[in-house]
Amino acid sequence: MSGKDDFSIFYVSTNEVPESERVPLLREFYCRGLAKAEVDANEGEPFAANFTALALPEAQLMTGGLFGARIIRTKQQVIDGNDSLALVVNRSGIIGISARGHDLRLHPGDAVLTSAEDVATLERFAPGGCFSLRVPRRALATKIVDIDDAVMRVMAADTTGLRLLVDYAIALMRGESLATPALRQLGVAHLHDLLALVLGATGEVRELAGRQGVKAARLRRTKHFIADNCGQPDLSVTTVAQELGVTPRYLQRLFEADGKTFSSFLIEQRLKRAHRMLRKPEFAERPVSSIAYDVGFGDLSYFNRCFRRAFGATPSDVRSGMAE
Repeated sequence: MSGKDDFSIFYVSTNEVPESERVPLLREFYCRGLAKAEVDANEGEPFAANFTALALPEAQLMTGGLFGARIIRTKQQVIDGNDSLALVVNRSGIIGISARGHDLRLHPGDAVLTSAEDVATLERFAPGGCFSLRVPRRALATKIVDIDDAVMRVMAADTTGLRLLVDYAIALMRGESLATPALRQLGVAHLHDLLALVLGATGEVRELAGRQGVKAARLRRTKHFIADNCGQPDLSVTTVAQELGVTPRYLQRLFEADGKTFSSFLIEQRLKRAHRMLRKPEFAERPVSSIAYDVGFGDLSYFNRCFRRAFGATPSDVRSGMAE
């Protein structure tokens, strides 16, 4: 576990844990959650679990999976006054969820909203992973006309905003957007907006969620895609827009609203990657020209000019340790 004053990150894995200690370990993990639950191992089946959970004010995110056990919110536990709501998104395999007289099967990409006020059972029928976002009911009460209508209703993978919500949440779990309380508060607000959009917020609330949550999530997703693929020399606003299913002009406007341009962000990511490579011993024998091409530059002179402008030093200075 790691954390700061107003957020914590929990990790649990049974990979190195003896079989007899696995269920108690997961029970302790769920006892720390916003909605406490029991763990009931399936007799005669191997049991394994791997989870990462991020607890923020007004939101709890969790990703991972388990197999060989059921998670049960019992009658004794639902009287604890917890009225939080959780969106469960199945990412692979098959999940069964039972509550409110419904026995649902979630296939890859499907999602469902559950309530901590209900006796419920979750069981995985095939190995795989899932994502969940749990928020207080009050976070959605003013955004959704009748939130209970959305509980235990299966939503398909192409539900408006669902993919964006998951991508944005996973990006938050990487931690780089949690540096200050203000950033954490902003991230949670965007999660609430996106969740409301997925669940069917209407009218003015939907418009607001679209402006704030969706755009923030799309920009973050775009930045992560560029950072992961900046080494491709043909990466452009057009190719990225095609990959993300938006128009090039839409992407350009997202960056303009963030105070940058697409091109400046792409060059920045390529230069950062080159800087990291120049400082790593495993690239010590690689010519600077080769590194420049590896990170996506097609012109060595242009790379050198951009590098000096960004870092106030030449690539050779960075490699030799003469500059940071």
